[in-house]
Amino acid sequence: MIFCITSAVEGLGVNQIFAFAPAYLTAMHVADADRLRFIGIFSALIFVVGAPLVPLWGVWADKYNRKVVIVRSALVEAVVFACVALSREPWQLAASMLLVGFQLGNTGVMLAAIRDATPRPRLGSAIALFGASGPVGMAIGPVLGGRIVDGLHQTLPVVFWVSSALSVGTALLVTFGSKEIRPTVIPQGRLVTLAFAAVRGALSDPAIRRIFLIFGVAFLGTQMSRPYLPVLVEAVNGRVDLASAIGFVSGTAALVGALVSPAGGWLGDRIGFRPVLIGGLLLGGVSVGALPALGSVGALALGVLVFGACYAVVAAMVFGLLATEVPEERLSATLNLVYLPLYAAGIVGPILGAIVVGVGIWAPFAVAALVFLLGAIGVAVLVVRAARPAGQP
Repeated sequence: MIFCITSAVEGLGVNQIFAFAPAYLTAMHVADADRLRFIGIFSALIFVVGAPLVPLWGVWADKYNRKVVIVRSALVEAVVFACVALSREPWQLAASMLLVGFQLGNTGVMLAAIRDATPRPRLGSAIALFGASGPVGMAIGPVLGGRIVDGLHQTLPVVFWVSSALSVGTALLVTFGSKEIRPTVIPQGRLVTLAFAAVRGALSDPAIRRIFLIFGVAFLGTQMSRPYLPVLVEAVNGRVDLASAIGFVSGTAALVGALVSPAGGWLGDRIGFRPVLIGGLLLGGVSVGALPALGSVGALALGVLVFGACYAVVAAMVFGLLATEVPEERLSATLNLVYLPLYAAGIVGPILGAIVVGVGIWAPFAVAALVFLLGAIGVAVLVVRAARPAGQP
């Protein structure tokens, strides 16, 4: 439960950055044409620093102490949210978002600890429950931000100061309220060597590569479209009570995703992770592609709700596939690297979005839909091939 709270607070703050970055840039008097490009580029900055460090954090956690890595992440995110709150110029906001990379690397560590402490028959449900905690935080974040700005008539920096304080609270909670869960096999050797070996070992396994590719596809479509969701809300709502409208749309989607994720884990335990994965990718592609055509805040919230639920199910299925199909000797290292596809897609997706958005605000969503649908087709092809008898073409 402590790991769930930690993940929720992190999701709360990070989703506030995504949700309110467009409004923050408007408050900084950035021209609208520049703002659309900045939204994509700034979103990519979140992952630039963090991606190379993730393998190091995972190996360090297994070799020395998992809890210290998790506490480190919470303290760094408190500093990051404080820097965002202090930003008054676009370059300052960009630098603050670049610092987010230093807080990454804790989710895989928590996931590995959960895997080591959970009986196999309940693993799918336990991982799905943990996977739901992030969306719960993502749901609360924009709603809380809208309440602070429109309800309490405070400024956006106050929103990020609150997130900073909550992050300090999770650091204290993990420090004094959790126990260290050590991996079954403790890595031996130099840290950098072990980190490269973990990456090489994971990517050399065809099964792990396929799972990572599927996760990367889902993340790519999400990261390409998510930065521009507040712009769609602004277009149909206007500037009056905009923070609350953004909170309603983003929060509703994330909350439903949180509720659906455990159900997806339960369904995957019974009918198989891959069939559920294919359905989530197909429906996710259709729903994200339809978002720019929705003409009201309510309709937009409903469309984002469906997409958020599909994405949550896809993530739960990928976690389940990793936890059940990765060899035991590689499991801990692989789970520590589980978000490498996110970090790669988190850099490429927003940049692609910033490029295609020049065609129109609909373009990032259309390309994201295509990515999801191609992912569903790819998984279906793999399932058909795996079902064929040996030797049959």
